[in-house]
Amino acid sequence: MQATSLVYYFLLVSLCIDFSQNETSALLRRQRRRMHHRGLRRSSSAEHKVPRQARMKFPDPAAVVPSISLVNIDDDVMGVFDSLIGLGGHESSYSVLPGKTGHCTANRMIMYDKAVWSPKPCITCLCSKGEVICDTTMCPPLTCPITIIPAGECCPVCSDTGSSLDSSIISLDDISEFSGDSPEPNDLDNTSVLSSAYTQTEKDELLRTELIEVKEKEGHKKDAKKRRKGKKNRQKYRGYHREKKPIRRKGNAKEDIEDESDEDDGTFRMPSHFPILVPPIEAPPLPSGCSTSDTTVSCINAKLKQIPPISDPDLTSLDLTGNSITTISDEAFNGIPNLEWIDLSKNNITSPGIGQQAFKILKKLKRLYLDGNMLVHIPSELPSTLEEIKINDNHLHAIDEDGLKDLKNLITLELEGNKLSEANVSPLAFSPLKSLSYLRLGRNKFRIIPQGLPTTLEELYLENNQIEEVSEICFNHTRNINVIVLKHNKLEEHRIAPLAWINQENLESIDLSYNKLYHVPSYLPKSLLHLILVGNQIERIPGYVFGHMKPGLEYLYLSFNKLTDDGIDPVSFFGAYHTLRELFLDHNELKSVPFGIDEMRKLRFLRLNNNKIRTVPPERICKAHLSDDDVHDNSEEEETEDSCLEHVHLENNYINTRQLSPHAFSCIRSYCSVVLKPQKSK
Repeated sequence: MQATSLVYYFLLVSLCIDFSQNETSALLRRQRRRMHHRGLRRSSSAEHKVPRQARMKFPDPAAVVPSISLVNIDDDVMGVFDSLIGLGGHESSYSVLPGKTGHCTANRMIMYDKAVWSPKPCITCLCSKGEVICDTTMCPPLTCPITIIPAGECCPVCSDTGSSLDSSIISLDDISEFSGDSPEPNDLDNTSVLSSAYTQTEKDELLRTELIEVKEKEGHKKDAKKRRKGKKNRQKYRGYHREKKPIRRKGNAKEDIEDESDEDDGTFRMPSHFPILVPPIEAPPLPSGCSTSDTTVSCINAKLKQIPPISDPDLTSLDLTGNSITTISDEAFNGIPNLEWIDLSKNNITSPGIGQQAFKILKKLKRLYLDGNMLVHIPSELPSTLEEIKINDNHLHAIDEDGLKDLKNLITLELEGNKLSEANVSPLAFSPLKSLSYLRLGRNKFRIIPQGLPTTLEELYLENNQIEEVSEICFNHTRNINVIVLKHNKLEEHRIAPLAWINQENLESIDLSYNKLYHVPSYLPKSLLHLILVGNQIERIPGYVFGHMKPGLEYLYLSFNKLTDDGIDPVSFFGAYHTLRELFLDHNELKSVPFGIDEMRKLRFLRLNNNKIRTVPPERICKAHLSDDDVHDNSEEEETEDSCLEHVHLENNYINTRQLSPHAFSCIRSYCSVVLKPQKSK
């Protein structure tokens, strides 16, 4: 009886092979074409998506063999398998029966070699040399506008009408409800059938290759219809697994073109449909001469005539220095709304060329540089987030009370090199600036200190103006001011009011260089540490002029003046003996080393070069030391502190270095710190 069954089995297999030869030949040709276009992509992308325990080796296109029809005698189910040979790398969870080579076990039943069964609708399994391999149904391509899935079938078919459908027909849009589930583990002996999940790269490649395959699919349309008729006759014995198909829509013709599954081994299932892929709208490329790095775009000296169209929400810095930009439209920054820093220096931007809403969209802007343009007024509607504005070297000729409105977070404002003066700057112009601490108004036309300075101001720079007076009310409200620079103006000492700054508690640095001062100003701030008086016509340092300062002056620069020996009193430096660190008296008319320098115990840097000094007495720079006899005679010897002097400049005087006393620089630790050459000749 067993021998008869085996003979019957082999005869039936031979008949099935002959019957399916014509049907499978077309499928083989289509498979080879797919493998040609997608073989490489499938092998790389699928391995990233499939768990390691379920990965398999894909067949080489050159090794593809014809499909074979197999029959499971026990279940009387007929199925078609594509390319089952060559899948030896598949790791199945089915158990191979020990001791019986070539036999498999499934659902607690022994399956002989080449036995076929269907554990789940649309899934068919094969026992091949003791290894169970499962496959899913492959659906033919369709080019009809509307597709449906009849009840009980796995593949979609064309629908003649789209208006009214029988309740037993399933819409293609609903396939995902049924086709994405794997067989139950209990039914498949704990075997999972993996569903495919395409990456974005696979989807793009799929759409690119579909156009190539459309013509090929149309040629197989008739063959597909014939196969469907045969499938309907067999559907009561075998179900086909429904596969999700990507849909391509072309133009306005509403034509849906379904693609075949890329996976020839049937282990993966394609999603029912992909959304229509619309290529992202890319911004025009950056002009030549521009570069990008992280969140910065730099177009320095790129010969641009307008702001390039950029669309990048992550961009935070834009540098357009040195171009020929003349206008900033209202839409210039619409694509880069998160900018924090913009540099438009050295262009040709005019005030009429800036749109009223140009900067309003920039809600995160902190720094705006517009140096070297042609602006006549500060741009309007600036973001309140700004912390720094630079509009140096323009043609600003006025700031009204609304010119800086809403800039409550502004810390730094630079308006140097314009045409501003007390006549065209409103006393209320700076009142909105509740956080301003750094203000530069140099190289303008001011004749007095601007009025209405912010109370938060810490540093004020007014160099290169025409200031002639410092009134007593100038700094009444700036109680935190720390630095005032008034160099290159027209100040005289009697035009500085006694109460102008003497009561300032935080003012530490004043620069009055290159004015018209004839002596060191009196009534200097009590807190002053740093006084620069270079390049005046100072002839005298009044006595006790530094005596009221606490803790005391540390840096005094009096270079390039007209100081003489008579202009320095023995008490001129009173109040600074114990604090002065640097004293510059070079380029004056001194004939001897001034008195009091030997009392400056913290002095580190002394400049007396380029004067008319002829000798250096031992006690003028370093305190005189007692002789050995005096030490024995006087038991109450006064101990002297070590000097801190590190650098002494005495070059370009009339000193005869050979006649200098060996004790002239005895308090200086290194003689190389004393510069004596060259000297002038008599």
